[in-house]
Order: sequence, then C-alpha cells, then structure tokens
Amino acid sequence: MRNRCTGHTPGGMLDGVPERIHEVTAFLAEVLAPRAPLTVIVDGGDHGAAASFAARLAEAFPASARAWTVDAVLGLSGPAGGRFDSALNVLEPAADRIFVYLRSGPRGKQLGNGEGERRAQVVIDHHDPQWPVIRHVHPRLADPERWYLTESRAFFGARAAGWDAKFGDDLPAYAMAVETAAPRPGDLALDVGCGTGRALPALAAAVGPQGRVVGLDLTPAMLQAARVAGRGGCADLLIGDARRLPFPDAVAGVVFAAGLVQHLPDPSVGLTELARVTRPGGKLMIFHPSGRAALAARHGRSVRPDEPLNRENLEPLMAKSGWRLTRYDDQDDYFLALAERVI
Repeated sequence: MRNRCTGHTPGGMLDGVPERIHEVTAFLAEVLAPRAPLTVIVDGGDHGAAASFAARLAEAFPASARAWTVDAVLGLSGPAGGRFDSALNVLEPAADRIFVYLRSGPRGKQLGNGEGERRAQVVIDHHDPQWPVIRHVHPRLADPERWYLTESRAFFGARAAGWDAKFGDDLPAYAMAVETAAPRPGDLALDVGCGTGRALPALAAAVGPQGRVVGLDLTPAMLQAARVAGRGGCADLLIGDARRLPFPDAVAGVVFAAGLVQHLPDPSVGLTELARVTRPGGKLMIFHPSGRAALAARHGRSVRPDEPLNRENLEPLMAKSGWRLTRYDDQDDYFLALAERVI
C-alpha cells in the first residue's frame, strides 16, 4: 500500500477529492483489478453514499482495467433503502462478484442483523464519508499485513483526542475488570490495545511499586492522549502490535485486553501471541465496558453467531491458543471473559 496518513483529521485533497478517499479506493483497485473481470457491489448506509463511493472506486481502476476488466461497480441499497436491510442479504456470492459494505449512517438508525456486513469481502467504516477506513478485507483478497496497521491507525488516530471525553465515565468499569483479573503484587501487567490508558491506574495500584505496567497500542495518537490524561506516570507506554509483542516468553502475570480481540484480523493469532508472553497460570482479561448486545445495537445491528467473542466460538478458540476460559459475563453494562494460561 502507498504511504498512508495516520493523522487525527482528514488531510489534503487530490483533484478535489479528500486524500483519504484516494488512498482507500486506490488500494482496493490495486487488490481487485487483477481479479477482473468482476462485478464490485458497494452497499450499506444510504443509496447516495454507496453510489458516491462506488463512483470513486471505479475511477481508481486504471483506464485499461476500466475498459475491459471491470464489468460494473454498482451502488445498491437494501429493500428498505439501506436502513433496515442490505442488498448483500439477497444477492448470492459468486467467483466474479465482490461485496464492499459501508458501515455508515447515524448510530441506532441502521437496524438489522448485520448479515450484509458478514457476507462482504470488504468492510469500510464510512460514518465520515470524507475519512473512510478499511476495517476488514478477506484474506484471500489481501494479506492483513498490507492494510491492518495503517487502517487501524487511521481509524483510531482520528478518534483519539476526543476518546476520553466520549467514554470517560467508563473508568469504574475498568477498575472492576482489573479487580476481577486480580493481578498479583510484583506482577508484570500488560494492557494490550490500551488506547488512552483507562485501565492503567487500576493495574498499577494492583501490582504495586514492585510490579510493572506496560500499555501498548498501535496508534501513536492514542498513547499521546494517555500521556495528556496523566496515565503515563503509572505505566510505560509503547507502540506495539498485539500480533508481535516486544517481550520474551512467559513474563507477564496478567494481560488486559479491552476492545482488542474483535478488531484483530485473525483473533487466533492475537490470542496465541498473548499466551506466549504470559506465564503458566497467568491471566487474560478480555473486556469491554458495555455488553455485546448493547454495543452491536449502537452500531445498528444485532450480535451475529459467527463473532469471535460469542462463548461457543471464544472457548474453543482460547483452548487452541493456550488458554482456559474460567469466567464469561455478558451483561447489559459490561462484557468480560477471564482466562488462565495453561501449561
């Protein structure tokens, strides 16, 4: 992928179009053009948003590709105008058909079961049409190494400065989750995907002055927000990828992971890496300060049966990754899954 922006707000313009749109559509064209002839179907949000993005995507294909390798790039909406359903619910997959789904529209307005998003090979966060961010690409189309790092930074970097103002009342829930994980005094506690560091003070209090807390996040802007909030004083803050942690084997007593697993392109890879750095008997706390049904509703959908945090999916996934699930709570106001590192 070309040089990508990781800034906080939409940047420059190219030919009157925001540079971020160019970056996203150029990457998709690079991935899809060699697979032509094919039909690319853009759906989600309202018809205007899908049609506009589809037009930009069509323009990103090389002229020669547009002439003979792309059958169509269509902007479609579902039976209820894109609000309650998706065209992807009724169109069948095919070898020469690629589904691109736009997550867009005011939260709580796009109701449905999320089936269109589940079936899409490409999912794009499109809440801000000037700042689209790729959130999923099927691995058969592109290896995550080509897009995951830069797109995650684009997504969270744009939100970092206002994150605590929006979610600052979650601090008691984080403290409760840390207490449940029960770090030992003197432990090394890792907060992987720490964001603005809301768990760091509670982790530091639990491990005490003889322990150490490290907060890792992919996004420099999130770590800067943690420093501004004063949380760098109780933890070391490092840029880090959950899939490749900068620690030797079996050193951590507890790993805290809030809002992490569901964002990984391959949760099994991340869980295996978290297990690698955790000592036998150490703990993993997977946490979110709202229940999964409430979180899904906030994003305009319901909980899907294929999601990795469903217990029937998570428990065997953890077992294969070196963990034993010991507690699973999915309440209205929080979600947590506590696991122990097996030998």
